[in-house]
Amino acid sequence: MAQSPQPLLVELFTEELPPKALDRLGRAFAEGIHAGLRGRGLVAGGNTVTPFASPRRLAVRLSAVLAKAPDAPFTEKLMPASVGLTADGQATPALLKKLAAKGLADVDVAALARESDGKNEQLVYRGVAPGAALAAGLQAALDEAIGGLPIPKVMSYQLADGVTTVRFVRPAHGLVALHGEQVVEVSALGLAAGRVVHGHRFQSAGPIELPSADAYETLLAGGGRVIASFAERRANIERQLREQAARLNASLGDEADVAPLLDEVCALVEYPTVYVGEFEQAFLAVPQECLILTMRLNQKYFPLFDAAGALTNRFLIVSNMALADPHNIIEGNQRVVRPRLADARFFFETDKKTPLAARVPQLATIVYHNKLGSQLERVERVRALARWVAERIAADPALADRAALLAKADLVTGMVGEFPELQGIMGAYYAAADGEAPEVVEAIRGQYRIRIERPVGAGDAPAAALFLAERAETLVGIWGIGLAPTGDKDPYGLRRAALGLISGFEQLAAGGRLAGGGLSLDSLLERAAALFPAAPPGVPGEVRAFVFERYRNQLAGQYERAAVDAVIAVAPPLEQVPARVAAVVAFSALPEAASLAAANKRIGNLLKKVEGEIGAVDAARLSEPAEKTLADTVRRLRPLADERFGQGDFAGALAVLSEARDPVDGFFADVMVMADDPAVRANRLALLAELHGAMNRVADLSRLAAS
Repeated sequence: MAQSPQPLLVELFTEELPPKALDRLGRAFAEGIHAGLRGRGLVAGGNTVTPFASPRRLAVRLSAVLAKAPDAPFTEKLMPASVGLTADGQATPALLKKLAAKGLADVDVAALARESDGKNEQLVYRGVAPGAALAAGLQAALDEAIGGLPIPKVMSYQLADGVTTVRFVRPAHGLVALHGEQVVEVSALGLAAGRVVHGHRFQSAGPIELPSADAYETLLAGGGRVIASFAERRANIERQLREQAARLNASLGDEADVAPLLDEVCALVEYPTVYVGEFEQAFLAVPQECLILTMRLNQKYFPLFDAAGALTNRFLIVSNMALADPHNIIEGNQRVVRPRLADARFFFETDKKTPLAARVPQLATIVYHNKLGSQLERVERVRALARWVAERIAADPALADRAALLAKADLVTGMVGEFPELQGIMGAYYAAADGEAPEVVEAIRGQYRIRIERPVGAGDAPAAALFLAERAETLVGIWGIGLAPTGDKDPYGLRRAALGLISGFEQLAAGGRLAGGGLSLDSLLERAAALFPAAPPGVPGEVRAFVFERYRNQLAGQYERAAVDAVIAVAPPLEQVPARVAAVVAFSALPEAASLAAANKRIGNLLKKVEGEIGAVDAARLSEPAEKTLADTVRRLRPLADERFGQGDFAGALAVLSEARDPVDGFFADVMVMADDPAVRANRLALLAELHGAMNRVADLSRLAAS
């Protein structure tokens, strides 16, 4: 009789789990149990997996699990018949030993099947393996799931017997395993499974005995006062936050900042309730970034902002207690946050008493890297590079130099000492308070941004000079001491610095500040390398290749990889890369593209075999009609393509060259390039080299050819 699948619930009840890892742990636990049961044939069709994770539990419910896996036929290859059987068909000692080892000693040798593997006739046993029972399968799956959890830090603790020590992320105090209404006899971490779950630490009605796996969420949320699902609890918190904010005509601010805090708070509460707190208006005189960071980082509060994006003196508290009168909770949180805000105000007012410029000498006491000197030495390198960049992008070198001088001075302020996340931000506030030029203030504020977001205008140019200088100094300096990124490790943020250079060149070009050709990636990296006399000579080239590789990865998500590779292969000016890629994409859509790309690849292969220099085309040596036609075509099209290329019309240049398809095809159909006469051969190679150079100015078109 066929068995009916039943829902299965497994819960591990623990002490408070690490908040930042909770969601990941919950999903891994659920996936591990599911994978273990599915691999043993215990999961029925139509099954759904529901993970649960709260501060004190990891759990999963599978909707369709079998009490016993179906029996499964299997085939066991034993050995060649010539080895296993005697001439009269009796079992050899080798076969008998093999059968015994596999638990098949009672098998009738005559019943063994014979199959050919293409070389020998093999003896094969066909049988039926009984399906795994749920208790055994779940025990194995539970052990595997616990062993495979991405635990950030394992702790050891002793069980109640005073002897046994187990290792887990936090001490575990309860295990539930219910299949339908029946307890599955499994164990983990010294705990035997039962049906009792535990609710909220303070507001639960007491231990809850589950009648069935399906009753888990309902009973926990009711008498237990726990929303077990991480996703449901997070959605509940977000709904309450947005409702409260709307009621106060406020917002939660930048969504990119809200989401991670929401995840963390969700991992701290089991039955969330949102309350409104406030602090004195006077604290709003402190830079709002300080107050926001204090509330979010230290207190896990959600600051509220007005319609203009300015911080208000109200904030939202996500409490783990749902009370009819939350006065004490609100007042307690307000009382706790005031000293922290007062500290921020104290640091701000105290820091302003010392000008940023007066703090610069203190940077000599901060080691940047033991092989690269102090922060002050780094500042001097960045200053020199920022002045040099400024001169080439029509920026004021004095403003760029001043910004570079002051850029790191806030590292020795009290506020940044307390909140390192405010580097640059506080420097900008202190620079403004010191009366520094607005361009200097903005340069300091923008130095840590990931990229430059808009075309660089006159007011932005000093900031762009500092931005590029710092990233070039970082890339060359760190790379030069052998600390290039490896795998996913990039402790000095070199990948981010490379992306910053890319955006910087893009936005300088958009602002018309590279028109004179005074600044290029190569010249910037060479200039930076000159600031590090001990750097190996190949560092600028290696960093350049690294930057282009970052660009390739960035563009590969927007364009065909072949088009991106074709452009990166010629390493053009960094700011021209997007336009060239777009041009290659447009060229690829032309009917002539495939033929020309294939010809380009063929020409490239021919030219690689040439020894020595390739000379100029001698028109007098052109004898075949097809080569004369190609030479005339190149002579006609190249100036047109060069003109469009010089204007930055890369698509137009490639479109002009596409007219060469028929002459190129005719040339390869009718002309023997590698002629016996060395002079004729050299002249034909020269013609192809001229065509190759014209075709590959925008990109290496051979990269578009089918492999």
